[in-house]
Amino acid sequence: METIDRIPTSKIQRASKILSTGVKIGGNYLKYYGQKITSPDTALENLNNANAGDIYDGLKNLKGSALKLAQMLSMEKNFLPQAYVEKFSLSQFSVPPLSAPLVEKTFRRYFGKSPKELFDTFDANAINAASIGQVHRATKDGKALAVKIQYPGVAESIGSDLAMVKPIAMRMFNIQAKDSEKYFNEVESKLVEETDYYLEIAQSAEVAKSCAHIPHLKFPTYYPEFSCERVISMDWMDGKHLSEFCRSIPSQDVANKIGQALWDFYMHQVHVLRKVHADPHPGNFLVDEQANLIAIDFGCMKQIPEDFYKPYFELVDPEKLNNTEIYHQKLTELEILLDSDTPAQRAYFSELFYQILSLLTQPFQRESFDFSDESFFNKLAEIGEKYANDAELRKMNMNRGSKHFIYINRTFFGLFSLLHDLKAQVHTQQ
Repeated sequence: METIDRIPTSKIQRASKILSTGVKIGGNYLKYYGQKITSPDTALENLNNANAGDIYDGLKNLKGSALKLAQMLSMEKNFLPQAYVEKFSLSQFSVPPLSAPLVEKTFRRYFGKSPKELFDTFDANAINAASIGQVHRATKDGKALAVKIQYPGVAESIGSDLAMVKPIAMRMFNIQAKDSEKYFNEVESKLVEETDYYLEIAQSAEVAKSCAHIPHLKFPTYYPEFSCERVISMDWMDGKHLSEFCRSIPSQDVANKIGQALWDFYMHQVHVLRKVHADPHPGNFLVDEQANLIAIDFGCMKQIPEDFYKPYFELVDPEKLNNTEIYHQKLTELEILLDSDTPAQRAYFSELFYQILSLLTQPFQRESFDFSDESFFNKLAEIGEKYANDAELRKMNMNRGSKHFIYINRTFFGLFSLLHDLKAQVHTQQ
């Protein structure tokens, strides 16, 4: 297996890596403009494949927040070209891990001991590696443990990484420079929290205790005595990653059971805790042989303030969604409609979000919902494609919506995607 002996940690080293990636992307666009003339039918697909590969290859050895952004983008299945989704999804749990000497160096820095001195056994080969850390198997006093190690320099490089990635993100999503800082600050604050492993331990304990009543849902126990700000030790949980489990084509009854646990887990967090596990990708969930869902990562938790929660979920009600006065009032509270809007802008964004909300709220308006319904997801993809290619939209100020949309929308798009992969039929009203 390919391993990494060194991760660039200085601003200059990381900037040069991202700059070289930018040069490759520029070359890809030059090829694209030529191919538009000679091979117009395949030019765009070739561009997306080349850019996705070059961006991922440039970020995978940097690790950290730059790669985390790729992971986040991999969940936008309905709004990104498939080439990006497929390539960026590798960042969920399949990137080159740290070498054994670098792992030992990390342990000696934080514990003053090698991992083999701290545990009874420790496998120096990582079981999996993702954007911020990698996982090793260990044992202590007869217990099988999973030990997650954060990559060196990740926490320290978040701000500088985002500053370098920001121009690329602004171009991809047509974000205007004016008033964009609130969105980037929101992402940066969450990434900083994800590198605080003491916070993750506290969040995991809170959620596990609050969700203990949910059937077919399990959590690992964490061990603070073998953890620190950059290392977490927890129970080793046997099971398949959710994506692998879906590929095994489970029976409908089993898929429904797992899907129900997943739905109930998220609804309890959102409506009771007012905070939510905002990283719902397949690498953060396992399924054991008894068809229990196991949640294994609580680094990214999003607090939902009341002034966002109330208007956001009031629009689930069809009567309020279809009442023009109330609908416009809630869009204003959610910072989608602005006082500075022209009548044309107000009409345009009212229609855009009505189309999106009319579709996305359907699972909440029924007693049960079949997430295997391809027509639902095809319509979602059509809306995404329609507005992604809308020239009028690109002329308008895209900096709309509360900063809280970033992680709340990510949560629900991710949840719906996981339930779709399961082909689950879920009771949505409890």
